[in-house]
Amino acid sequence: MFSLKEYITPSSLEEAYELLNKNKNNVILGGLLWLKMGNKNYNMGIDLSKLGLDTIIETEPQIEVGCMTTLRQIETSSVLNTCFDGIVSASVKNIVGVQFRNCATVGGSVYSRFGFSDLLTALLALDCYVHMHKGGIIPLEKFIKMPYEKDILIKIIIKKDGSRASYKSCRMTATDFPILAVALSRCNSSWKIAVGARPNKAALAAKASKLLPENPTKEDIASACETVTSELHFGTNLRGSAEYRKELAKVLVKRGVEEICR
Repeated sequence: MFSLKEYITPSSLEEAYELLNKNKNNVILGGLLWLKMGNKNYNMGIDLSKLGLDTIIETEPQIEVGCMTTLRQIETSSVLNTCFDGIVSASVKNIVGVQFRNCATVGGSVYSRFGFSDLLTALLALDCYVHMHKGGIIPLEKFIKMPYEKDILIKIIIKKDGSRASYKSCRMTATDFPILAVALSRCNSSWKIAVGARPNKAALAAKASKLLPENPTKEDIASACETVTSELHFGTNLRGSAEYRKELAKVLVKRGVEEICR
């Protein structure tokens, strides 16, 4: 279990950011689900729960999801269950259990860029951005590759571009971490294929995506599936081997494409 010398609930984002950068051992507190699994002594815990960052707001061009929004809120959101064929809500529904999802936050999942993150994989397949307090608005694809910096993720922004989408994952048991996760989207004739839990963090298969026309044939799909396995790196851990993940990727990409094209 971690420990704190101080616990503070700031009244503004600017105050929170200043406190975060006062000491290298100051930390932002979210749902505390991952922090409590460690055994580290922190100087100050900064609680953002009073800053109104737990909302899902839909406007005409986009959907904004605050960093303190829980995974359960995402799962049950009428907006996110409707847009993009419900891919965002579908990505979180098998994460551990309802009690866990009532605590885990969007900020913790996205900012941490965990390799096993279902949510990160789904968001990467969409036209998604992160809004950082210092860093401003950054495309998610770029943010994933950036080094970790002392900053505060305010919200994620998903552009409403009319994409059809699909999310697929394979797990040993219903509530386990994914062995592999795949998210796909099609906006007009442009496809995106995102693969996560490789077990590395989610990445786009750009070459494979370009092989898919608006209405792909079986040959197009087979070619894209093969390219995914050669384009991205797949590793081995206790949940599965690299070879197994490559075979899973082919199956899940094929299913996702077929689902979108129905």
